[in-house]
Amino acid sequence: MDTENRPVLTGLVALVGVAVVIGLLGGLAVLVGVRATGIGEDSGASSGGGASATFNLPRPTDTSSIAPSPADTGSPTETGSETPSPAQGISLTAPQQSVSPMQQIDLTGTYQGGEGAILQVQRFEDGAWSDFPVTVSVSGGTFSTYLLTGRTGPNRFRVIDTDTDAASNEVTVTVG
Repeated sequence: MDTENRPVLTGLVALVGVAVVIGLLGGLAVLVGVRATGIGEDSGASSGGGASATFNLPRPTDTSSIAPSPADTGSPTETGSETPSPAQGISLTAPQQSVSPMQQIDLTGTYQGGEGAILQVQRFEDGAWSDFPVTVSVSGGTFSTYLLTGRTGPNRFRVIDTDTDAASNEVTVTVG
């Protein structure tokens, strides 16, 4: 008879009880889902598999034996005007010579004496170098980044030190 005199209290107790049961069932469902998909596991992140791999930058490669050929950098006169830049210490390479539109283009290189420098990626457009919306920092004398572009045809890229204006050699990647 006590519950008949307090219907509001009885309703609140029942509501809290239902909320607790629903919360426990929801939490259990989330826990099972997380375990089933492997989200948050340390082993997935360390193995490089799954979604975490999309956030990894390409590893720097040894560029001492790789040099762009005249066919990769444009006409001989354009290549000749760019050759003094590597003497300034920045060497740039792109392993891909051709890619599909919006396919990843890896840029790696070395910059001896440029520890901590911020390098701006530039693309040659309409007869002048224009900043591409990608920057990379130098660590241990090397740098590595990637970019995406839908602009088809030969794309000429270089990097430039934002503090000293020292420029790298140019690399050409054909998109399309």
